[in-house]
Amino acid sequence: MADAADARDAVTAQAEPAEPHWPAESAESAMLAEVRVRDTQPLSAAGGPDVASPLPSAADKKNLPPLDPLVARLPAETRAALDELFRAKFTAVRRVPESALKS
Repeated sequence: MADAADARDAVTAQAEPAEPHWPAESAESAMLAEVRVRDTQPLSAAGGPDVASPLPSAADKKNLPPLDPLVARLPAETRAALDELFRAKFTAVRRVPESALKS
């Protein structure tokens, strides 16, 4: 009988979650300070700090194709996956500076 009670206690002890481990106050405040600094720095398309990327001129905007034909060129499966995974909506056609592209 004592063996059954010991086995029940062992199972109960395993089922109860341990106390969560929280970071120290100093670690959390350092992380929050880093996040504040990171969120205030503008990022480039490459994911790093923005380094004076040139804005497209008005002439560049005039030579861009309409949005609907470009979206229609994407396969339906791709558009569905983008919508499902990212809720991506195509809103405008923009020219990307060559400096933002990988070489």
